[in-house]
Amino acid sequence: MSGLRERVERIALQMSRDKADTLMLLGAALLVLTPHALHLPLWVSALCATTLLWRGVITFRGTRMPPGMLLVPLAAAAMAGVYMTFKTILGREAGVAMLVLLVAFKMLEMHARRDLFVVIFLCFFLVLTNFFYSQSIATALLMVASVIALLTAQLSFQFTGAVPPLARRVKMGLKIFMLAAPLAAVLFFVFPRIQGPLWGLPGDSGGATSGLSGSMAPGNLSNLAQSDEPAFRVKFKGPTPPPVNLYWRGVVMGDFDGRTWTPVKRRDWPGRPNINIAVTGPAVHYEVTLEPNNQRWLFALDLPRELPQLTANPSRINSEMEVTATDTITQRVRYAASSHLNYRLQPDEVLPESDIWLALPRGYNRRAVAAGLALQREPNKLARVKQVLARFGTEGYSYTLEPPLLGEDSVDDFLYKTKLGFCEHYASAFVFLMRAADIPARVVTGYQGGEVNPVDGFMTVRQSDAHAWAEVWLPGRGWIRVDPTAAVSPDRILGQRTRAQLPTPAFSLEGFGSLMNIDLDRNSWLGQLRFQLAALNNGWNQWVLNYTPERQRNFMQSLQDILMNWHAPAAVLAVFFLIFVARAIRLRSEIDPVDALYSALCQQFGRLGLARAGDEGPNAYALRIAEADMPPGRKDAAVNFLRLYSSHKYGNAAADSALVQTLKRLLTSTR
Repeated sequence: MSGLRERVERIALQMSRDKADTLMLLGAALLVLTPHALHLPLWVSALCATTLLWRGVITFRGTRMPPGMLLVPLAAAAMAGVYMTFKTILGREAGVAMLVLLVAFKMLEMHARRDLFVVIFLCFFLVLTNFFYSQSIATALLMVASVIALLTAQLSFQFTGAVPPLARRVKMGLKIFMLAAPLAAVLFFVFPRIQGPLWGLPGDSGGATSGLSGSMAPGNLSNLAQSDEPAFRVKFKGPTPPPVNLYWRGVVMGDFDGRTWTPVKRRDWPGRPNINIAVTGPAVHYEVTLEPNNQRWLFALDLPRELPQLTANPSRINSEMEVTATDTITQRVRYAASSHLNYRLQPDEVLPESDIWLALPRGYNRRAVAAGLALQREPNKLARVKQVLARFGTEGYSYTLEPPLLGEDSVDDFLYKTKLGFCEHYASAFVFLMRAADIPARVVTGYQGGEVNPVDGFMTVRQSDAHAWAEVWLPGRGWIRVDPTAAVSPDRILGQRTRAQLPTPAFSLEGFGSLMNIDLDRNSWLGQLRFQLAALNNGWNQWVLNYTPERQRNFMQSLQDILMNWHAPAAVLAVFFLIFVARAIRLRSEIDPVDALYSALCQQFGRLGLARAGDEGPNAYALRIAEADMPPGRKDAAVNFLRLYSSHKYGNAAADSALVQTLKRLLTSTR
């Protein structure tokens, strides 16, 4: 009767352990799957959550698994849904969706130990797929926690006898991870890298990204200015130029159809264009880390001195001094650049092809055309420019991030009706008036300003810094930059925008400070925290995500130079290291595994305050442990361990081939 009771208790204990292990696996899988909810279709995330919840209820209640005749049609319907959603079952998005659903459904079909490990290994693979969408520090830390949780779950299923406490199993999983981390770090630095993004797939570069486009219409830049995403980061090799000189040249536009400005079709030059450029003063040198934007523009301070050099993506420049890459920027790139802040661009007496920069569409904005013709009464062209700027500053025009909609005659509506606009409204209207006044003019879009992080010295230029300005050509002076927005909102150019003019995105320190009425100035503790986090994120981008094949080659060359200079000492150290390793292996092979387990038991109980005396044998030690105040299970396991050890070392019994495994099991039970 007592044997039956013990068997029932053992079965009950085993069922309790199975529940705990299954719930641990569900928790680890949830860590891996949750980040995918940010980019997967809603129905996939909902079905996955429902399936995991279903499995959790089954585990708690101890009910039967659903039959295969239910799971197979459900899985087939889910795969059909993936095909209907993505129009394919191949590629990144469809493949990740199918893998997520496969893990969820496999949770309902775990009948053997093999099924458990299938789920664990699929989750390990899903850890990698999270990096397809985000390579941030937060994602990396979450995936590290996921790997440790998966290792802990895998270890839990391995124990056949008594199971160590959860904290000890987590510690074991962390130890396994830490043992593998140095090898992973070495492979990261020395394993040959391919050209391309760190976690990219062919054909996945066409995703939506924010940034300047190749055209400008009312509302384009004002919508972009709501984004707090970084466009690029800059490290100056010397003093940072003042805000009034921080014009990052991007797209030059000269064709206008009445509403939208687009670039003029021009020929790119592989080197500096053959036009007249006069510069004064020293050049400003800096390094740009450009975020992927699916465009070809390479931003540089006005006026770029030389072409940036990109690996496997040659850059070009045209006569409008636009710098572009041959291929679109689908990954983070870094390039060195230099610019002259004091220059004269085409300071000739006659502008070739001036009709390109004077063209206006017929039948649009008649009032603005009439105003431009009236300006021609002023013989001095520079005075015409000043008259328009004075108009913007004195006739009730306002700068706003939320301009009203404009009609077909967008320039007329802005100039004579709304008088509310963002930088693209002012640049468009100004260039239109200049052309009507017989002054060659064009629109330039790019970025203006930037915020310097005092922690690491990097300047961050955000999408909210997107800007449009104008250039007019005057005989003998060439192309002159004119920013009509400065006539209305000089703070925008001087880098002193108010809180109302800055974006306050959700889930950011800026948004938090706005809600809590906290001033996020540079000297506040929250402002300093923001700078620290930004510097940490920038360092991650610079040294981890931007570890390109070129940088790897430079690193390997530096390592080779060091080894060549220190080859003799390195060889001596290598010999001593090999001798040490060989000696350690030999000594380890000579140690009796039974003695090693006995030593481990003594060390463990020594930490509990029951250290073995130097003259104390295993039998005397067992008597002292038997009298100690500790849980009966631990005490009995230790006494049995010492009894078997004493019989093995000092008795006449035949050698037991299973002794080592028995001692290991008992040692585990004492923890």
